Amino acid sequence: MGPDVPLLNDYKQEFFLKRFPQTVLGGPRLRLGYCAPPYIYVNQIILFLTPWVWGGVGTLLYQLGVMKDYCTAALSGGLMFVTALALQMTNLHAKQKTVTVERMQIQNTLTDEDEFEFSSCVGSETVKFIIPGKKYIINTVFHSLLAGVLCGLGTWYLLPNRITLLYSNIGGTVVIFVFGWVTICIGEYSLIINTATETATFQALDTYEITALMRPFYIFVFIAVDLAHRLLVMFLISAGTAIASYFIPSTLGVILFMTGFGFILSLNLSEIGFAFKHTMISHLASSKPKNMHRGLRMQFGWREFIFYLTVLTFALTEASLLHRFAGSSSFSQASPQAIASYILILLLIIMWILREIQRVYLFGVFRNPFYPKDVRTVTVFMEKQRRLMKVGVVRRILLTLVSPFAMIAFLSLDRSLQNLHSVSVCIGFTRIFRMVWQNTENALLDIVIVSIAQMLVFNPDLWWNRSLDTGIRLLLIGLLRDRLLQFVSKLQFALAILLTSWTEKKQRRKSTATLITLNVVFFPLLLTLIAVSALLSSPLLPLFTLPVFLVGFPRPVRSWPGPVGATACVCPDTVYYQQLVPSLAVALQSALATGSLGLSLPGSHYLCRFQDRLMWILVLEKGFTYCGVNIKGLELQETSCHAAEAHRVDEIFEMAFEHQERRKILSPNPHFGHILTPCTVVPVRLYSDARNVLSGIIDSHENLKHLKDDFIKVLVWMLVQYCYKKSKMWESPGSANKNKQGSFPESQHSSAVGRSRAPREDDSFSMDTVEDWTDDSDIFDFEPSGRTKDRKEPGQLGLTPKVHLSIPGSVETQSQDFTGEMSPEDKLYRAVVLGLPAVDKGKQPEVLPRVEFSCSYSELLSIPEEWRTAPVPPSKVSEMRQRFPEEWYHFVLSQLDFFHLKEKPSNLLADLMEDKALKDLYIQGVLSCCFGLFGLDNAVPAPSHVFRAYTGGIPWSVGLDWLTGKPELFQLALKAFRYTFKLMVDKASLGPVENFEELVNYLEEYESDWYIGLVSDLEWQQAVLQEKPYLFSLGHDPSMGIYTGRVLTLQELLVQVGKLNAEAVRGQWANLSWELLYATNDDEERYSIQAHPVLLRNLTVQAADPPLGYPVYSSELLQLPLL
Repeated sequence: MGPDVPLLNDYKQEFFLKRFPQTVLGGPRLRLGYCAPPYIYVNQIILFLTPWVWGGVGTLLYQLGVMKDYCTAALSGGLMFVTALALQMTNLHAKQKTVTVERMQIQNTLTDEDEFEFSSCVGSETVKFIIPGKKYIINTVFHSLLAGVLCGLGTWYLLPNRITLLYSNIGGTVVIFVFGWVTICIGEYSLIINTATETATFQALDTYEITALMRPFYIFVFIAVDLAHRLLVMFLISAGTAIASYFIPSTLGVILFMTGFGFILSLNLSEIGFAFKHTMISHLASSKPKNMHRGLRMQFGWREFIFYLTVLTFALTEASLLHRFAGSSSFSQASPQAIASYILILLLIIMWILREIQRVYLFGVFRNPFYPKDVRTVTVFMEKQRRLMKVGVVRRILLTLVSPFAMIAFLSLDRSLQNLHSVSVCIGFTRIFRMVWQNTENALLDIVIVSIAQMLVFNPDLWWNRSLDTGIRLLLIGLLRDRLLQFVSKLQFALAILLTSWTEKKQRRKSTATLITLNVVFFPLLLTLIAVSALLSSPLLPLFTLPVFLVGFPRPVRSWPGPVGATACVCPDTVYYQQLVPSLAVALQSALATGSLGLSLPGSHYLCRFQDRLMWILVLEKGFTYCGVNIKGLELQETSCHAAEAHRVDEIFEMAFEHQERRKILSPNPHFGHILTPCTVVPVRLYSDARNVLSGIIDSHENLKHLKDDFIKVLVWMLVQYCYKKSKMWESPGSANKNKQGSFPESQHSSAVGRSRAPREDDSFSMDTVEDWTDDSDIFDFEPSGRTKDRKEPGQLGLTPKVHLSIPGSVETQSQDFTGEMSPEDKLYRAVVLGLPAVDKGKQPEVLPRVEFSCSYSELLSIPEEWRTAPVPPSKVSEMRQRFPEEWYHFVLSQLDFFHLKEKPSNLLADLMEDKALKDLYIQGVLSCCFGLFGLDNAVPAPSHVFRAYTGGIPWSVGLDWLTGKPELFQLALKAFRYTFKLMVDKASLGPVENFEELVNYLEEYESDWYIGLVSDLEWQQAVLQEKPYLFSLGHDPSMGIYTGRVLTLQELLVQVGKLNAEAVRGQWANLSWELLYATNDDEERYSIQAHPVLLRNLTVQAADPPLGYPVYSSELLQLPLL
């Protein structure tokens, strides 16, 4: 990335300069980018000032004493309502006018797509351009009514007499009056004329036209605050006090109510309700299995129910007893509440220490001396981590059980609850009684701060003690704590952008020095901006991720609309994340419970790294003994920007976890200030990815020479296993005594169908004819594709059927002479015989003779009849008999047990081995597959042919065409070849196979524990999801001319986890939303998406929800139990 990558390209700059004034003014399009008639601009200005005109009429009547202020507001509002409704009706009329006869718009393709052609000042095109209208009729009426109310209230609010009485300054009155009406006009225009695109755009589509209500809403807020703040506050106080006093008349009832509901509301009620509903369904519906949703009921079953009920009972008992018998004394050094304060202070210190020593860095700055050093394997890490795991269990007990009860004791003893309760008491204590369970660590910190302040300040006349009860104090302290943490995070983010804009050479632009100087000069203003952003809990928006900061609009914790995990850019790499997420969730469950991930709150972001996988974790919600997270997976195909940032992530994790043997105790974090702070490593069951260059193996002549022989052995084993598994589905071999032909029942059915076919349907190409083909014999180069599928060709062991090529317009004959010699001319004459009579369809075709087995059980292992019909010359059959590994064949048969047979002779295996007819069938089957994959040539296959055979991309041949016509056999042959290739690699790496038993072990391991195929196969993805222990794939790099092997191994490995600066993520996502949804800057090479090793800008953009981001995987809301 160059330092001067444009922030906006030329087209987007022009677009932005048109859109920004429109946003500022609320919708008028005063810059179109093309030549438009003057009345377009005049009409928009008139409509923009219309509210001011009606408000001016009312203001003038009020100033002249003709009407009262409220009558003036009603008059202006009514006029505005009628005007707004008339404008919307005008738009509807213009649309209906152009329904029947639509005007053709001649557009120039070289200009902007929003160019219009106008015919008159009030023409339909002009009306539709200036007043686009509403989508829904209800919005037409509602927005018009709202426009009238807004104009009326604005008229009343901006009456000059009221402003003069408020400020007693004519100049101030004029300024407020003018700018106030400009604001009203902006809000009215966006409401009823044309809605401007907002910089706070939250989602791409505004289905219900909510954007039009944003500006009027802000105006209503300001007017309503001045109009009814006293009445509203008095109403809330009176109503709240009356309701609380009426329903809960006793202080003990208030304590029990707050304690009980505080605990209940901190639980995961949605999951509890979901589990309860399906439990009831499973009990009521007898047709449904009782183990339905077993995993969910295991998370909330009777054990959890009893635990929660016990905790609630103890909490209510403790609160009531302490409040009843020990809550009347005032706070002093020796009071019961002070003793509870000392216990809470001790608990806070202990839990804080136990949490910090679980992480690799103390405070993110110094290396933790208690954390295991140089951990690379799971076994070593778990051995070294054993002590810290015990510490984590102690911390979990203190956090889950001890601390909440201690805080309930402190709150129950507070004197504020002894008097008649007020609204402030209800609000403050209701909140803290829930926080005790839902956010225990922060609640503990707040209570400790309040108790320390109470110990230090005993003066009862001080404002802190006189005007505020303990609940409101805790509310204020909690708000201050939250905003202070946000301020620190935002300040760290701002400083990181400032410093790296100069220290990172690739981020240095021509304007960098100027921007840094301005930030330094106006640093107090920058701090104020950050403070306002923290106070509003809004993201700090760095414009184009430059050191130009704005206060973003408030957004929810997720930052994106829509259901969790509903969108992702799914691709073949998605399966790797789908496989690892369940195991990662279990690991996160333990890490969150022990505290090794630090203080995790809703909105916390974590980044996990393993090899080429990056997992982005967002904490969405947290309560008592549960945490809800969303896990996203980023792309594996790394771009240059992605690779640069991923390399920095690897460097940070390696410095923290793998290179600590020689570092000093309490050594500083070399990457302090980075938005990523390493936390810990967690064991996760996932696939490790190893890629090796196969040079010296696949191109070795010695290896390739043995490839065919090994293929024959593997294929024999696979055919025997296939037939043996088929035999288990056959009821019994009793039919073998009645019929000794070697076929399966389904094969018999298919052969019977084949026998009834006409000779014309039994077409193929004679192998004898292949010998005489030349480059000029074009008429024989292709066979009709419709005839290459599902054909049954005659033939038997030792005999080669001579069947013929079918050409449109030719008439075929079938010869009974299978062994006679023919000249090339005769062969050509037989292939194409013009003018002969049609073949008699009633004539029976030639069929395979029955195979006479010497063992009645041989038909159990007989291969299907159609697999023995390959057009192979007799000489090749004889050659295969000599190459056939008879000893291996006998050994494979000896491994069969036939346990599924109820009655079998003791010498069954020996009889099968001696059956020559059965062996001949396997010879023919093996020869058919070799013929399809290798042809009739005995030459050593080239590496390119091996690769093509592995991938199933062998060039067309007669043998391959026959083999692909038998899909099941073709898949067996392809699978056997892939096993053979894997065997060749293993033999080259681990040494030769010593005996048949070792070879069988290899093949059985391939069958049970491996998937050997291609990464692009659907079966590969299924194998990953099924968690096959090993996967192997062969690849080829044409640019380098090398062959590569890829092995995925499923094992438990260490995944590194780090915590991200949440405010840095929110700020970059806010800029992304503004830049793409408002400025529409979707340039793939834009500045704000380029690599930034400190801010991880590219990875952060990827992790955003689509359509702005592009994670390849996004999980649903995962509820992690922390009990």
